[in-house]
Order: sequence, then structure tokens, then C-alpha cells
Amino acid sequence: MLRAGIVGLPNVGKSTLFNALVANAKADAANFPFCTIEPNVGVVAMPDERLQVLAKISNSQKIVPTRIEFVDIAGLVKGASKGEGLGNQFLANIREVDAIVHVVRCFDSDDIIHVSGSVDPVRDIEVINLELALADLAQVERRIERTRKQARANKEAQLELGALDKLSAWLNEGKSARNLSLTEEETESIKYLGLLTAKPIIYGANVSEDDLATGNQWVEQVRQVAATEQAQVVIVSAQVESELIELPEEERTDFLEALGVTEGGLKSLIKATYELLGLRTFLTTGPEETRAWTIIAGMRAPQAAGEIHTDFERGFIRAETVAYDALVEAGSMTTAKEKGLVRSEGKDYVVEEGDVMLFRFNV
Repeated sequence: MLRAGIVGLPNVGKSTLFNALVANAKADAANFPFCTIEPNVGVVAMPDERLQVLAKISNSQKIVPTRIEFVDIAGLVKGASKGEGLGNQFLANIREVDAIVHVVRCFDSDDIIHVSGSVDPVRDIEVINLELALADLAQVERRIERTRKQARANKEAQLELGALDKLSAWLNEGKSARNLSLTEEETESIKYLGLLTAKPIIYGANVSEDDLATGNQWVEQVRQVAATEQAQVVIVSAQVESELIELPEEERTDFLEALGVTEGGLKSLIKATYELLGLRTFLTTGPEETRAWTIIAGMRAPQAAGEIHTDFERGFIRAETVAYDALVEAGSMTTAKEKGLVRSEGKDYVVEEGDVMLFRFNV
């Protein structure tokens, strides 16, 4: 299970969003910095309306969605890379995640103190990104000292040193490693560093309920920053999401429609995080259960089978595969087979998003 870390300045709504994400999480959300000290971890189901449709077709007894792990990391402050505000501990928490959800405050409120005294999303983003870049720079410079000696007689070390020198110059400008162009060999040579600014990122623009449908001028500022990094922006309202989880399921749609939206921002955030991590979903369905399975984009059929059980991969024979839309249109797996919509795929087949699959294998 891959992990996404929720980061940002104190009092931007991270813990409130986290509580809404996991619905029953125990993260404290309070109006003071460093309310969250230890990272809270929650496993979140991936919203997928296809599961209910397939379960109805197959008369499945249960539905099992795929999941992502979210980590609520305490608020960073200026100077975090030098240990300010327990920065070293929090930076270590970020290092352990696969992707970053950077929550940015895009609402004004006299009741919630901003750590810098005013709402300015561009400034806030720069504070976080600079601290992550400084932490990476310190790590890179330490590695350069060690590698320079090895590079005198080692070609691999020479390659790594070249990549490190490029990184050092780039990070010194306050830029993120994810935006630095390196060759495939250079990228591989420094992969072990686990750089904070190399992690893929999504910006979560946290707005008031009045701005959930349309956004505001602060959201546009976030979008402008994100565009320079080719990053995605998702509008979300911690206020709305915290109210939604208190409502019965049947009342949530009406509540959202009254705000001018069809779904809460958290669903969009979860889906965007899933895509950011380069994940895909294939589906299995039958009388016992309908289930979503997570794979990495580009994975072939035997490896996908191995996600269900290692024996499936070792003894893989073939995969009976039908596209989700084709199966739904047919109305049943039997009809889909009669119409020739179910394909027999071999070991070289690259699994597509939404494939409904049945694996044949030798024990």
C-alpha cells in the first residue's frame, strides 16, 4: 500500500481534512500550531462507483475497494530544515511517504490564527518548498563530499557526482528536484537519496464553503504556482468535509448540491493522489465478492495476478479479460462471452485501467 503525506504550514486545515478522509480518525484539530506532533496514519478507500455496478451484475456478497494510506504530518514552519518547530522530526516523516499532498490555506477567518498573520498562499507554498529544498541541499552536499573522493577512480561515482553537482546548483536556487532534467542514468544514480523535493506533489487548496464551487483569487494563485511545477490543484473545503461526515449518507448529496457541487473535494483529492502515484485498477467480480486491485501503470498480466496471490503469478496460464464498459453494456459475463467481448490474454498483456479479469493458472 502506497502512502501519501499531508503537509503544510500550521493551521491550514491538514488535520481537519485528515479526519474527514478517514472519517473515524483520532487526529486532534485545534487552533494552535503543532497540534499534530506524531504523524497520524489512516487507510482510505478509493471511491469507485464501478464496484457497485459490477456487484449488482454478479450478485456479489461483498465489495472490497482498493485503498491508499494517508499520513497527517505536523505543520512545518520557516526554519524547519534547521530544526525549528520540531522540523527534523517532521521532515523525516515526509521522507517516508511516496507522494505529497500540500494543503494551502485559501480562506480568511478571524477565528483561526494564521501562523504568518495573513493569508498569502504563494508565500506559504514558498516557505514549505524552500524548507524541503534546504533539507535536500544539506543531504546532497554531504553526499558530494563523500562521492568526490570515490569519483577519482570510479566511473559510477563520476556519474553520481555529476548528478549531485547539478542537483546542488538547482536546489541552491530554491527549486524542487522533481523539476530538474536528468538523464535516466543520472536519475537512477541518486534514487537512493529519497529526496523530499523529488516526490510527486498535489496542491490541496483549502477554501471556505462559499468558494467550494467556484474557487477564489487565492486558488488562482495556487494554480499559477502549480503550473510552473506541472502539478495538479484540487479545491477542497475542510469545513464542508467535516460537516459532511456528520450527516447521514442520504443527506450528503442534497447538502453538496446546495453548495453548487456534485461531490466533496476529498473524493477528487483521493482520486488525484491515486493517479499521481501512477496507479491503475483492475477488477474481479463474482458471487462471493467484487474487488478492486491496485497495480502500477504498465504492469503485465502475470504480475497483476500476483497481486491477488503469488501462486497466480508463478502458475499463470492466461487471463480472461473484458473491459468494464463492455461488460456493463452486455449485462452479464455470460452475454459478454457470447458476444465475443471476453478476450484471452497471455503473459505479455499490459493490464488496462478498468479491466475485469479472471486468471487461469496451474497450482
